[in-house]
Amino acid sequence: MDPFDRRGAGLPRLTRIRAKLRHAAFQTHPARFLAFGYLTYMLAGWLLLMLPAMQAVPVGALDALFIAVSAVSTTGLVTIDPGTSFSLAGQGVITLLILAGGLGYMTIGSFAVLMMRHRLSGYHQRGTRLAFNLPDGLNVPQFLRAVVVFSLTIQLLGAVLLYPLFRAEGIANPAWQAIFHAISAFCTAGFSLFPTSMEAFVGNPGINMVICALSILGALGFIVVVDLWQRIRGEGRALAFSSTVIFRMTLLLVAAGTVFLRFGEPAIAALPASDRWWAAFFQAMTASTTVGFDTVPIGGIGGATALVLIALMLIGASPAGTGGGLKTTSVATVLAVMLSAVRGRRDVVLFGHRLHEDRIRLAVAGLCYYLLLILVSGTVLLVLEPTAPFEQVLFEAISALSTVGLSMGITGGLSDAGKIVLILLMYAGRVGILTFAIAFAVQGAAEDENPQEADLVL
Repeated sequence: MDPFDRRGAGLPRLTRIRAKLRHAAFQTHPARFLAFGYLTYMLAGWLLLMLPAMQAVPVGALDALFIAVSAVSTTGLVTIDPGTSFSLAGQGVITLLILAGGLGYMTIGSFAVLMMRHRLSGYHQRGTRLAFNLPDGLNVPQFLRAVVVFSLTIQLLGAVLLYPLFRAEGIANPAWQAIFHAISAFCTAGFSLFPTSMEAFVGNPGINMVICALSILGALGFIVVVDLWQRIRGEGRALAFSSTVIFRMTLLLVAAGTVFLRFGEPAIAALPASDRWWAAFFQAMTASTTVGFDTVPIGGIGGATALVLIALMLIGASPAGTGGGLKTTSVATVLAVMLSAVRGRRDVVLFGHRLHEDRIRLAVAGLCYYLLLILVSGTVLLVLEPTAPFEQVLFEAISALSTVGLSMGITGGLSDAGKIVLILLMYAGRVGILTFAIAFAVQGAAEDENPQEADLVL
């Protein structure tokens, strides 16, 4: 049999198959490519965590899958205690999964291509823009280099700062604990090797400050990092408006949440006076940045506090960062739409800037799709877990979809079907609410169709 295909112009069959596969991959919509990439990471992590060498005690297949998805999605919800269930090697795998999920699938792939070829294809640039929701005028290769260098530098610095603090607290293996928690904090993963998260350090200002700083830097987003770097170098300020919105929204949300929790949560009021403001700030920060650590047991919080944390988790972090949620810029856009409507204005104006119609459409679509997913998944969870209180189920679903990781204590007790629902929500949250919808959407109407226009009474 001729090893060369007659229709392939003399190319070896293996080369022709490779070319076809490459063509098929690059013809796929970037959203689907992104969704498939994260799925690959999750499945690979699951298979690794199932190896006996990775486990300190026997771990079920579904629990291992849950941990792998939670790590790649940088959520932090757990059905078992990672610190006692996995060996040091298994904890290392979880760390790599968190790092891969925090940096992002397109970041790692595109950066590898950039290092090998010193340039990016149009496909990789489109995928990176979609993954980070970047504006058209941004230099993608420069952005990727800034993301990788900044991320690794900040995480290394965080580990260096945490090491003496953990050592002073008498923590076993403080070097590894510092590395693990620095990565988990910056990637807003919320995974902890301590069985009670950060509750033992509620009165330790040093650990609180380092964890908060790492989480906020990760959640602010790499757009802000690039913008600040451009300002330092005296270059263009094309991203200044986005950075302004991100800073203002983040400051407003964390400040408002801190004040409410300080005076409205009984569990925080019961702490020593010196710890109350730290605890209030930490919990507002952890919900807003979607990092998911806690210094106060979430299972015992009041209903009003739970509602405030739900709102902060729903809004989430900022675009092009490691956090989840609807994103601060999207929520700011929706609020601007509301204010313009009630004021009778045709243009949508935010902080003195008129917003583009496509950004408005994406923000509203993201909100609608998010609420639809919560409605459907929350209903399914309530059916599957009939004994679980409504507020705890809602809290859990929003925590999973926004990739936060805070829990009111029902994660480990969920049925297998309930855990699968949370796995799907965490996956959707990591891919991105709207990107997930695009990736699995049915193709739209044919271009030659001409739908009729109609006036809709609102």
